[in-house]
Amino acid sequence: MNDFNRKVEDASARVTQTINEAAERLEKEIPEFIKYLNNEVVPAVRAHSSKALRTASQKLAEFADYMDEEQFRPK
Repeated sequence: MNDFNRKVEDASARVTQTINEAAERLEKEIPEFIKYLNNEVVPAVRAHSSKALRTASQKLAEFADYMDEEQFRPK
């Protein structure tokens, strides 16, 4: 039983060490990731979002014109 407890403690120590190493790496890389999001992703999303809004606006204007034409068309 003593051997089993030692193996469990060793495994637990390895898991704890792995988690600590991962946490340290995350702490180092998170600022770089945030910088990437702010400098690359956010501007791209804004550019594509504004383009999508302009396209939607144009399509809505075309649809409004179509509805106006249909309203006055003889049936």
